[in-house]
Amino acid sequence: MEEEHGKTHLSPEYTVIEEWSGTASSELTKTATITITRDSVQKSATRFNYFSRRFLDAFVPEGFPSSVTPDYVPFQIWDSLQGLSTYVRTMLSTQALLSAIGVGENSATVIGATFQWFLRDLTGMLGGILFAFYQGSNLDSNAKMWRLVADLMNDIAGVASGATRAALTQHFALQDNAADISAKEGSQETVATMLGMALGMFLAHITLGHSLAIWFCFLSLTVFHIYANYKAVRCLSLTTLNCERSSILLLHFMETGQVFTPKQVSFMEHVLPLWMSSWSTNRVKFLYQRVCLGIRISLFDHREI
Repeated sequence: MEEEHGKTHLSPEYTVIEEWSGTASSELTKTATITITRDSVQKSATRFNYFSRRFLDAFVPEGFPSSVTPDYVPFQIWDSLQGLSTYVRTMLSTQALLSAIGVGENSATVIGATFQWFLRDLTGMLGGILFAFYQGSNLDSNAKMWRLVADLMNDIAGVASGATRAALTQHFALQDNAADISAKEGSQETVATMLGMALGMFLAHITLGHSLAIWFCFLSLTVFHIYANYKAVRCLSLTTLNCERSSILLLHFMETGQVFTPKQVSFMEHVLPLWMSSWSTNRVKFLYQRVCLGIRISLFDHREI
């Protein structure tokens, strides 16, 4: 709950009363100052800073930026941009879907339109059930990878995006403020949704009846959507360990005696499934994959003994 604090400075010639607003001593903002002299009383208010701070508080966690990790801002920027492109694409695809089921044509029937809409929702629900069955227990340890994969596989309604979001929210929260971060993310998504809907309606209007323009806009937005998601997960510097991050840390420590920072490990790890990045030259081989059982002693090099 936000409180207002007052400070008074006394001197033989004048008195200064300051009003500060905020919730913590490290996050106070001066909102007004009253200077009292022998002959006059002057007031100077900084309401612009007060209202700008109040506006910012609606979209960022309380205590920002000290209440979140340094990778919060770049991740949220790229995540909002990919969300914006998603809503624009949704408007274009909805327009194409309505045209496909015959909206605006005299020959269209209600039952035909209902059946096609039902098939669209059914395929999405079945895809979500299958994905949760096979990968539900693997989402926490590989949150960055599945966050990106979830958006790439959005057409089969992957549930990885929502599940990994909880892990990322816990990562951002430095002051046990995961609920506040989640709530402010909802506000950010609301703004992105409104902007996306407005831009989508504009594009749908100017591309109406031009199939080539619709395809160009849709494909361009899809490419940008994937790029923005890639940049978003690349910004993350997770402090938890999974198989790949553990291997990167241990291998480097055994070779040099030094410990990588989370940011250095994040730069080296893969954000795509390993089978998709097998062509990479810097692919890290997990340490447990280097353990061989039943090897003859004669095959060991003298340096390995």
